[in-house]
Amino acid sequence: RLLTKDTFTRYTRRESKLVKLIEVQKNNKYTGKTEGYVLREIYINPKHVVCLREDKAAKKDLNEGLMPDGLDARQEFTKVHLNRGQNGIDVTVVGTPTAIENQLKTTQQLLKG
Repeated sequence: RLLTKDTFTRYTRRESKLVKLIEVQKNNKYTGKTEGYVLREIYINPKHVVCLREDKAAKKDLNEGLMPDGLDARQEFTKVHLNRGQNGIDVTVVGTPTAIENQLKTTQQLLKG
């Protein structure tokens, strides 16, 4: 079944509240570049988050000038581990673990009451 904007909106309102974060994705053959990173918006279901941890490798790459222009040198990054059934996926996002936790908590509190 094709997920249209309308059905996506109805689903997210009924089933869960997604949190919009900014992902830091390493360039690869699919992004058209071989070095550096690209920023993009992603939507995460807070119910699928297993853990958050600081991503020091991304901070190192920022200091080495591999991140997109416009990011402040003081910027922090968080690795979000998401549950995908029998395995998981790690996503690096812009923000400290505490800031990301607060975004996820706000959404979860809205769901509960």
